[in-house]
Amino acid sequence: MSISQEKFKQMLKEKGLKVTNQRLLVLEVLACHKDRHMTVEDIYDLVKEDYPDIGLATIYRTVQLLLGMQLVDRISLDDGCVRYEIGEGISAEGKHHHHHLICRTCGKVQPFKDDWLDRLEGHIEEETGFHVLDHELKFYGQCRECLKKTEK
Repeated sequence: MSISQEKFKQMLKEKGLKVTNQRLLVLEVLACHKDRHMTVEDIYDLVKEDYPDIGLATIYRTVQLLLGMQLVDRISLDDGCVRYEIGEGISAEGKHHHHHLICRTCGKVQPFKDDWLDRLEGHIEEETGFHVLDHELKFYGQCRECLKKTEK
């Protein structure tokens, strides 16, 4: 998990919020499924396994809370669904430099963490005075497996 439960508890308390099992479970599900880009319904299905009485509305509220605390990132993969993932490496400036490679054939989504846009951001600020807080980059194409299939 990129943030410990103790740290999460402390952050909730600092914001005057209750530490609840539901909030901890949502954070744990997101942290344990870092490789997935989950909808609220996906999170709900996984949390419900351990906490069958939880409601979908509670998951929505909890995800919004985590988003506001910058512990999760909201991403759109242009499939009509809003997805969430545990926030990784969010720096003091709020930059996360986490991009996605999206296969147009099978729909597979791969994270891509290298970021060569830092120089561009610096150039933008130097030329225009506009300070970039964050950016999102998506590459569309074909994954290795789909390319191999089309070559055959």
